[in-house]
Amino acid sequence: MNRLALNAYKLKVGSLPLRITSAAYHEKVLDHYENPRNVGSLNKKDKNVGTGLVGAPACGDVMKLQIKVDDEGRIIDAKFKTFGCGSAIASSSLATEWVKGKTMDEATTIKNTEIAKELRLPPVKLHCSSK
Repeated sequence: MNRLALNAYKLKVGSLPLRITSAAYHEKVLDHYENPRNVGSLNKKDKNVGTGLVGAPACGDVMKLQIKVDDEGRIIDAKFKTFGCGSAIASSSLATEWVKGKTMDEATTIKNTEIAKELRLPPVKLHCSSK
């Protein structure tokens, strides 16, 4: 992800950018935030691509998730675009990794609490994994 795109994800207060720090977040969150996997879009005209858009009114996070399935219904690709905090970006990144290779039924069993546990999100950030 280029510097301009990364800066678009960072919150600003006045002219001072806020960054997530290792003191507040586990290294897995930092890794997925600083090096998000599967950012982008799939061709929505492709008949094998599905798109979902969700948001969290409590904090203003918005996530677009797209998956592409093969003829057997197995997820072969996943992309996301998230406007939100570092926890939301990290959760979206991890979710796209986890759904790849799964059937739709398998993917729908993934719980946001599992993502939060894997990333070791603090309880106050649990809603960031539920997009």
